[in-house]
Amino acid sequence: MQKQKILVVDDDAMLRTLLTFKLSAEKYSVLEAPDGQQGLELARKELPDLIVLDSMMPVLDGTGTIKQLKSDPDLKSIPVIMLTARREESDVSEAMSLGAADFINKPFNPDALVQRIKRHLDLPTSGLQSAL
Repeated sequence: MQKQKILVVDDDAMLRTLLTFKLSAEKYSVLEAPDGQQGLELARKELPDLIVLDSMMPVLDGTGTIKQLKSDPDLKSIPVIMLTARREESDVSEAMSLGAADFINKPFNPDALVQRIKRHLDLPTSGLQSAL
């Protein structure tokens, strides 16, 4: 069985390394990108099973990235978990309205994120948004 692919898009190299370590230990194949533009390029090339996306990044932020992901027929069904250090309720609403499957505030427990990733990957694709 082929490993499920997770794309981690975050400008924080230490966080990407930590998540890669945690997710690799769970037998996922992990791809990394430091900004939204590189994340989009990797997503188009690799077609990951799930994307973990930071909201605040240089070059192309999370909002711009998710808009492009969800407008691409090949990528729009990939679940996206948004990460942010901002605590505004409007950020959660905006991310969810753009098509995010989940939203996690930083700082967060990496093990809890791994559990959410597992949950999203186990959900049937057709009921992903409504099941949350």
